[in-house]
Amino acid sequence: MLPSTLDELIDALRVLPGVGPKSAQRMAYHLLQRDQAGARRLSAALEQAVQRIRHCARCNTFTEDEVCSRCASGRRDASLLCVVEMPADLNRMEETHLYSGMYYVLMGRVSPLDGIGPRELKLDRLLARATDGLVQEVILATNFTNEGEATSHYIGEMLKSRGLKVSRIARGLPVGGELEHTDSGTIAQALVERRLL
Repeated sequence: MLPSTLDELIDALRVLPGVGPKSAQRMAYHLLQRDQAGARRLSAALEQAVQRIRHCARCNTFTEDEVCSRCASGRRDASLLCVVEMPADLNRMEETHLYSGMYYVLMGRVSPLDGIGPRELKLDRLLARATDGLVQEVILATNFTNEGEATSHYIGEMLKSRGLKVSRIARGLPVGGELEHTDSGTIAQALVERRLL
């Protein structure tokens, strides 16, 4: 029988995506037996992140400040608002060096099977951001998965009914693909060839 503290560590490691019971057990044994300094560093980094990191009041990405540096920059085009699912997608868009507008990060996507609807994504915050009087076009850059398409459709209809110009990035990305795993050139082409909804 495992000590309860070790059992708790293994169970805690299972919260990570793609980590099952065997992988969590291997990680726990590795950290305790071979890398206790790494375990302490991981623990401290997690504690600091949980205490310091929050959501940007304007774009909803992760930041240590009330407003992230991207939203605070006067060099960005405030008339363009690109909606992405996750911060990793925002990072991939930035790697293209093609887009200089603002962002809104949903922190997920509509997925009824997972119990995630428009309310859970807090789309009222997106609506307030998109209708702030500065935004002239909203670019939907959700993933080309079934959930991403449903999210894009829902948001597109919501924003068009408010009179906003709404476009969708082009399908230069593979169907079923995710921005996080796509090369910068493909994302750049998809952004250039976006279409109005």
